Amino acid sequence: MTRKQKRLSVIAGALAFLGAATALTFYALGQKASYFYMPADLQAATLEPGQRIRLGGLVENGTIVRGQGTEVAFGVTDSEETVKVRYTGLLPDLFREGQGVITEGSFGSDGVFVADSVLAKHDENYMPKEVADSLKEKGVWQESAQ
Repeated sequence: MTRKQKRLSVIAGALAFLGAATALTFYALGQKASYFYMPADLQAATLEPGQRIRLGGLVENGTIVRGQGTEVAFGVTDSEETVKVRYTGLLPDLFREGQGVITEGSFGSDGVFVADSVLAKHDENYMPKEVADSLKEKGVWQESAQ
């Protein structure tokens, strides 16, 4: 092999390695992606069984039901639709009716959203922009007095 051929084979090997590493990285990130939905968006969505998503909206008034231990059931609404959510764990201090919430999990076989994490938000300064904008568009957002 000439020097030129050796150099080209090293460059080709390096590019193949970088290509494989990039492909594996994108594949791994795609597997962990959680898509964000509001309750009304779920009507048009085609979700695979067990697909992880983020569900955002407001905790519907009068829907918080505490079970045994740390089990909690509540509704997440965007004033158009409501999704029942079941969660087992400690809730954030800011979690209460009428406040913004983002849950992450998947739908169970019974159609109830089973959350494995709950984030409670108190105003748009801490809420993802798409949630705050969607709630403002629907006229449900209540501006906080600061």
